[in-house]
Amino acid sequence: MMFRKIWIASLLVAALSAPAAAAPPLPADPRAAKAVQDYLRLQQAEQDKDRAERITARLDALENNPASPVLANPQGFITIVAFFDYTCPYCKAVEPRLMRLVDQDKRIKLVMKEFPILTKASAIAARAALAANKQGKYRAFHMAMMRREGALDEAGIFETARAVGLNVGRLRRDMTAPDINEEIIANFNLARGIRVFQTPAYIVGGRFVSGNSADIDFAREVAAAKR
Repeated sequence: MMFRKIWIASLLVAALSAPAAAAPPLPADPRAAKAVQDYLRLQQAEQDKDRAERITARLDALENNPASPVLANPQGFITIVAFFDYTCPYCKAVEPRLMRLVDQDKRIKLVMKEFPILTKASAIAARAALAANKQGKYRAFHMAMMRREGALDEAGIFETARAVGLNVGRLRRDMTAPDINEEIIANFNLARGIRVFQTPAYIVGGRFVSGNSADIDFAREVAAAKR
């Protein structure tokens, strides 16, 4: 029943993340067009300020929740928080660049927020990943899942688990543990609190990184956070 509740919640978040209708064309009058553009810029600035304040208020929960798996250096002084979904193609596309950076720069702490919002398989995969953490194989399972191609289903998730050496019987039992359920719910609440409704989403050094995931320059964002 609790699994079903999380799945329903993920559908609601996915609905909220659906793109809005295309913006109407700007007025032909240059002065009117400039007024519209100025208004849109002001509106975006207000939204950015609101999100920044929300992140600041929740920064400890975002960066230091012991239930959230950490890749790279747990003591790193620059923290990247990643909200992702195993069925999200954009998450998979950006993952190699992100992992190359954190493997090269030992000063980075990478916190993984399982955020299964896209499909039923997303929720199963997220629970399996957190259960894999109990066997000390979160990174191995995570990387294998990110590299897996094609549509994801339950059979494929457990096939991947076996391939990385997980005890699947124990994994299935651990997936129903209350702490795993609590972690996923906490991630949904955090995402809602900072107005994140899609994947991937990143916070680097306390700053939300927006834009096309293919265009994110993680090295530049980390450098800016260090400054």
